[in-house]
Amino acid sequence: MTAWRPHSHIRVVALGLHWRDGRLLAAEVRDDANRIKGVRPLGGEIEFGESWRTALMREFNEELGIDVSITGGPLVMENIFVHEGATGHEVMFIVEVAFPDGAFAGQDRIDFREDNGEEIVARWFDLSELDAEDGPKLFPTGLKGLLLGPKRG
Repeated sequence: MTAWRPHSHIRVVALGLHWRDGRLLAAEVRDDANRIKGVRPLGGEIEFGESWRTALMREFNEELGIDVSITGGPLVMENIFVHEGATGHEVMFIVEVAFPDGAFAGQDRIDFREDNGEEIVARWFDLSELDAEDGPKLFPTGLKGLLLGPKRG
């Protein structure tokens, strides 16, 4: 399997923030040695001609097989990052989403596959566990501060 590297162009993505008991659902991000280096809310790339709303709902349907509801307005972030020595650049629409009643009830983790066959594990994380010295990072960098800051209007 080929190691993932950021695209060499600016990507526009939509990410959904789903909370359970104050904990954020996020997918593990691994380095080339298969160590967890961080976590990121679920979602994916917006296709040409597709709105961020449509892309977000499509991504959750493809990855988890559910129809989410968008429950607020988007936070827009620019994310310039380095992964395994390669630079990535994304413009992100990040928004709160609700799952259908009972979806994944009683599950501590959700396992799914990306289109390329990559196996992904998503779990619910307390924000206090993220960006701590001994815990995984929350990607994109800076998102935790925005989530903990004053409520967006």
